[in-house]
Amino acid sequence: MDLIKQNIINHALSLGFSSVGFSKAEFIEEESIRLKQWLDSGYQGKMDYLNNYFDLRTDPTLLHEGTQTIISLTFNYFIPSEKSSNEVPKIAMYALGEDYHKVLRKKLKELSNLLKNTIDPGLNIRYFTDSAPIMERVWAKKSGLGWVGKNTLLINPKSGSYFFLAELLINLEIEPDVEINDHCGTCTRCIDACPTDAIAKDGYTMDGSKCISYLTIELKEDEIPIEFKDKMEGWAFGCDICQQVCPWNRFSKPHNELAFKPNPELLNLTSQEWMTMDQEAFDEKFAKSPIKRTGIKGMKRNVGFLG
Repeated sequence: MDLIKQNIINHALSLGFSSVGFSKAEFIEEESIRLKQWLDSGYQGKMDYLNNYFDLRTDPTLLHEGTQTIISLTFNYFIPSEKSSNEVPKIAMYALGEDYHKVLRKKLKELSNLLKNTIDPGLNIRYFTDSAPIMERVWAKKSGLGWVGKNTLLINPKSGSYFFLAELLINLEIEPDVEINDHCGTCTRCIDACPTDAIAKDGYTMDGSKCISYLTIELKEDEIPIEFKDKMEGWAFGCDICQQVCPWNRFSKPHNELAFKPNPELLNLTSQEWMTMDQEAFDEKFAKSPIKRTGIKGMKRNVGFLG
């Protein structure tokens, strides 16, 4: 491994990132075909923004001029689950701490500055974490950080799937890493466990419009369709079912990032407390939380739908 590549890895790990991989920036023809088929099937639901910037999504060299390499990174957010009361609506694990967009963006900025200071001040770098039209899982897969499983999430054989993804687009040619083979095999646990049948029968395709995460987060102004009544399994914000049942997550280890430490307010809020909460209390409790994105109105809709 060359010194520049090792330097980048060392800096990223020092900032708390879990793994780092490299891939050549180029047009991804096969994935562009799959994306078009997915969009044409309407699996994006009302996430209309996914119809935009198709050319940028499938060719990162158009997203950031001069890009030669995609540096993909993962950041662990796993927390050993504690069984809570049935009166407490479920919140996806990733949302129990501070908003990862802000936390990781700060770390990516620091990493970018470190690379400019130690490699070349003239480096042209852009960084993202779920904040640009870039196919994060595809590039993480190409970078050797895991395979895209039947639940459509990136799975690493040593650490499972409870991690955030981020990228640096850089005008530096770096030797790409080797992809990891798919190890889902004949397992269908995620498919069988999904209460809304959002995962295709054969896996590897997600009907986003049926996913509980979509219904509780992305479906903004509308009511949750009645067909999903009694299928939510207690989830009020996001869903972890297809990760909870995945056997590869037995290798997940607790994170040590203070910002992602669970918000105590979230762990014990009952349905009644959610439904009687006012705007002022919500803003105070969740100022730094990703739940702020859905808002008090959305959370009350979600909790109320659970019955």
